[in-house]
Amino acid sequence: MDRELLRQALSHHGPALLSLLRAEQHDNPDFRGLLPPPGAAPEPPRGAPPAAWKERASLDTEIKRFIAKKADLLFAHSWKPNGPIEDTIEENEECYAVMPPLERFLEVPREERRELFFRDIERGNIVIGRITSIREFGFFMVLICLGSGVIREIADLEITALCPVRDVPPQSNHGDPLSYYQTGDLIRAALKDVDRYHEKLAVSLYSSALPPNLSSTKLGVITSDDFPLHYKRSLEVANTGETFEEVLHRSPGFANPSLVEYLAEKLGLSESNPPSLLRSLQIVKAGVDYFKVGRHVEAMNEYNKALEIDPQNVEALVARGALYATKGSLNKAIGDFEIALENCPTHRNARKYLCQTLVERGGQLEEEEKLLNAESYYKKALSLDETFQEAEEALTKLRKHMQVEEEKESIDFLLLFFFFFILVLLIIIKRFIVRCISFLFLLLFL
Repeated sequence: MDRELLRQALSHHGPALLSLLRAEQHDNPDFRGLLPPPGAAPEPPRGAPPAAWKERASLDTEIKRFIAKKADLLFAHSWKPNGPIEDTIEENEECYAVMPPLERFLEVPREERRELFFRDIERGNIVIGRITSIREFGFFMVLICLGSGVIREIADLEITALCPVRDVPPQSNHGDPLSYYQTGDLIRAALKDVDRYHEKLAVSLYSSALPPNLSSTKLGVITSDDFPLHYKRSLEVANTGETFEEVLHRSPGFANPSLVEYLAEKLGLSESNPPSLLRSLQIVKAGVDYFKVGRHVEAMNEYNKALEIDPQNVEALVARGALYATKGSLNKAIGDFEIALENCPTHRNARKYLCQTLVERGGQLEEEEKLLNAESYYKKALSLDETFQEAEEALTKLRKHMQVEEEKESIDFLLLFFFFFILVLLIIIKRFIVRCISFLFLLLFL
């Protein structure tokens, strides 16, 4: 589960979402350690009035219910684009709303933000900082913000980077490359090396350290006017205490009528072929509606259509599996549920329906006198959910039946053995009598 994303949702929607999450995800082990303990409520976003947490409309309530019900999918690390993502998106406030890092609006501990920074930073990323000391072997700078990559709030983390003298280009008027720089200078540099374990960074002022798409970026001394727009917005929020919504709505780019098309293109998203979850809301929902009114053929067509777009669509797999089970195709249903559970191990309906279908299939095998196969299905259901009472009862009943059958087989074997013994004994007696009669005849004729 994505802890940061969950915290953002709770900070925005407040106690109402928290209560719904506890009700919907109480048996999901991935959420037990993430949700605050009962009685504790998430703090509101900075600058947000308490009234922002009240249910303002029925739509707001429906959104919270949807988030709580689909939390295992929404907060999973499983989002993938439909097409290529541009390496960088130019900060243009006329095209879209350039926002400060979300951490500016959240109470994220410094240690966690530092850990996330070193997790996500990559060679070639642009960093901006201030020179703190100059040595013979290079200069040290404290990072202020990022110019590319995953944008984070880092100004207060005191992250230091070294720029070795070999990565400082010579200046025409200065024999020593370092003599051109002074303590306090603002520097834009390219990240050259990352030691995540020891949390050490090395930067370069040569453009060769940048990826091709950023090679035109000017590295070296800059002014505060050259700060990225997202950092300037962050400084403004630090002074005004505005909420995320307030900053968003006052941004000129938010009113751009082509905003969705612009960001979709930059993020590699196709409007005609949106990501799996969005298709689930459209195609699978249509299939479910057909299923509810008994139009099973149309429902199956919708589920298959969703799976043609995304073969790993969990919602479509679960819905189609349920339809297969309803129509009596239990093996096909089990196959769909297993794939769904493999793709999303926390999906409660996939696990629940799979257990139920395994038990039902086990019952069919019992009727066919395939008791060992039936036992394996019951055991599999219990391995998925050890508290599944229906499977436990079916397995107990089956084992008693198997024990009775074994006892019957033992009795049948004993009876067969006794019959065989009597038969052999009769044959021996018959032969003995024949021999005795033959002997008497011999005596009489002699």
